Amino acid sequence: METKTQLAKLGLFDAKVPRYTSYPTAPHFNNDVTPDIYASWIRAIPTGSQVSLYVHVPFCRRLCWFCACRTQGTASASPVAAYVETLKQELAHLKKDLPEGVTLSRLHWGGGTPTLLEPAMMEDLAGAIFDVAQMAEGGEFSVEIDPNEIDDARLSVLSAAGMNRASIGVQDFDDEIQKTIGRIQSYEITRDAVEAIRSHGVKSLNADILFGLPHQSQARITESVQKLLSLSPDRVALYGYAHVPWMAKRQQMIPSDALPTPQERLALFETARKLFMWDNYEEIGIDHFATKEDGLSVALKNGTLRRNFQGYTDDQADVLIGVGASSIARFPQGFAQNAPATSVHTGAVRDNRYSTSRGHVFKGEDKMRSRLIEALMCDFRIDTAEIVDTFDISRADLTAMYNDVMTQFPDVLTLGPDGLFIPPEVRPLTRMVARAFDAYDHPKTAHSSAI
Repeated sequence: METKTQLAKLGLFDAKVPRYTSYPTAPHFNNDVTPDIYASWIRAIPTGSQVSLYVHVPFCRRLCWFCACRTQGTASASPVAAYVETLKQELAHLKKDLPEGVTLSRLHWGGGTPTLLEPAMMEDLAGAIFDVAQMAEGGEFSVEIDPNEIDDARLSVLSAAGMNRASIGVQDFDDEIQKTIGRIQSYEITRDAVEAIRSHGVKSLNADILFGLPHQSQARITESVQKLLSLSPDRVALYGYAHVPWMAKRQQMIPSDALPTPQERLALFETARKLFMWDNYEEIGIDHFATKEDGLSVALKNGTLRRNFQGYTDDQADVLIGVGASSIARFPQGFAQNAPATSVHTGAVRDNRYSTSRGHVFKGEDKMRSRLIEALMCDFRIDTAEIVDTFDISRADLTAMYNDVMTQFPDVLTLGPDGLFIPPEVRPLTRMVARAFDAYDHPKTAHSSAI
């Protein structure tokens, strides 16, 4: 059977499925995780551990219509300055509970637009973070940089603070597409930002680009990808635009009749994918590409690739601590999320409390199913020996799970004595196959297109 026909028959072009940056996914978080439980998880981190730290800055100079992130617009620096003071107080509270000797394997500033912070604010925030924990040897400090919101003064502060990886959002370089999604960012501005980043000694560069945008064609995405490749990023995320105007109200500004069909989305992805592969990038999971020397490529080769809320990672830390409004933390015990609303989060912190508002305590088969899904998302295969050796499940019971999934995807997957495998030609189905191992219900309105 021709591949596209086979994918259509299995429902790829109609399905709405999670992106599986966590398991269970965020819509299944509940109120069981309280600030006290979160504090107990912090205190239970082993002394001398390496952890990851994510800092969320929920402000932008302008709100891009395509974006579904938790952020708000601001025309002045005063709310940003007040928020930095809240972050400093939250970090001071964290320091009291964090065991001795903990260091940071990864530090990431995301948003929003972290580069909206003025240089003095950046310096202040970095100082507060490193007062809590220092970077581990070989650690990575990355910042999301908006090329429209960066200058030499800010880059000087960030590089002096130890930033060694920068992440830029491109989306698409086409003028009509940029106007339609409310994100004006020329190639020239982006190129100048990249040159400035590198002139400050930051050698590693991530870039995000989207497929499935309104008015996007194979010719247009080809031109945008080629322009991006001229900047020589070490790592690229090729994300599918998720049009969810019922969840992200600003997306109502985007004309739905200008969006490509699911079949066209697949063609756009394949066009971009081939360009990255032709330029000698390694394919990482379902939507990332990296140079052969990049940490993601090394992790893929070593079998240590992981997936978290930022996508694919080579970070092996068991704990990810989230600081700031709406930030999500991950522990061996479960997930914890701060209050999404900035005002609620600020109020809790000023009362000397964590703002933990919801989360999930791992139970039952959660950890095993999480690993099954992560293995598929990272390696397109499940190693039976690994799962049986790590979790409380027999080979027979795991094989029964495999057989159930095989019946949902007849003549598609490969099942052998070593485990389950998704062949290259049907890897667009990966999120759907992962969902088959998901024990939680997922209404279609909660997630984006499978392609």
